Amino acid sequence: MAQPRRSLASAEASVKGARFLIVEARFYDTIGAMLLEGAQQALTKADAAYDLVNVPGALEAPIALAIALDHAQERNQPFAGAIALGCVIRGETYHFEIVASESARALMELAVARKLALGNGILTVENEAQALERASPNQGDKGGDAARAALSLYRLKLEIGAH
Repeated sequence: MAQPRRSLASAEASVKGARFLIVEARFYDTIGAMLLEGAQQALTKADAAYDLVNVPGALEAPIALAIALDHAQERNQPFAGAIALGCVIRGETYHFEIVASESARALMELAVARKLALGNGILTVENEAQALERASPNQGDKGGDAARAALSLYRLKLEIGAH
């Protein structure tokens, strides 16, 4: 696996007081736990608070995200950003392509439409070994990468004065 380029030092600056939403598709328990650990570490390092919502699988993540965003907005407690976590492993049927494509498409549409600082940490892999390597906070740290992406976009919104 190619070595990922990690965020710049400014991406680790404190965002104390900011609250993020983690939507975790916990279909694969061990992989989900590692993704969540990486995301939590990145948010904690940035002094960000977070709420956690669990869903059965990757297809439910965008729907849960939209529901939670609306509910937070109605309570006048909007989230600064969100992180979607999960894993889709290729199987013997076309189901992999549908779940991988449609979950990513829905997340992207939601993020663009709402100008949401979103980090997509839903892995799409060929096998469990790839997933474990990418999910591990000590190796690929894709959960942490997704949180850092959301933090980076949130900081960009602050810098340019976007709401």
